[in-house]
Amino acid sequence: MWEAKGESWALNLAELLVDAHLARQRRPLNAAQQRAVATAYDHLLEQGLALNPLPVRKAGEKGELSRSKAQNLLLRLQKRKQEVLRFTRDLSVPFDNNQAERDLRMVKLKQKISCGFRSLLGAQIFCRIRGYLSTLRKQGLDLLEALTCAFQGDPIMPDLARA
Repeated sequence: MWEAKGESWALNLAELLVDAHLARQRRPLNAAQQRAVATAYDHLLEQGLALNPLPVRKAGEKGELSRSKAQNLLLRLQKRKQEVLRFTRDLSVPFDNNQAERDLRMVKLKQKISCGFRSLLGAQIFCRIRGYLSTLRKQGLDLLEALTCAFQGDPIMPDLARA
């Protein structure tokens, strides 16, 4: 909304979330800091709704009222507040979904280069290998050593409790 319509609430919300993320990297946010972030989040959503008021049903009007992209975004951010701010409370929740995107990127790249998989079994095997390597990487284990051990019949098993 900042880039599309120049609405400052969106830029301020992005900055609030990034600042909370940076603060959390230094040390976990305490309860007062979490409440401050949540209060500022609510205030910025109120600003956004003031600039993008929800449509009002006119007499005799039926069906769902159409809403703008900004209104839909604001309502989604309100409804999903706990999920959006979960990273401030739970250190196991990443701030972004970049790792998930990286994990999926190779599957899409393989589909693009090879025009898909020859069989469902081939796709499942590819995903199983990628998942194994991704888990090992996340746990800081040596991938070359893990592959060597796997081909020698003695695979390294990742700690599934940490996965």
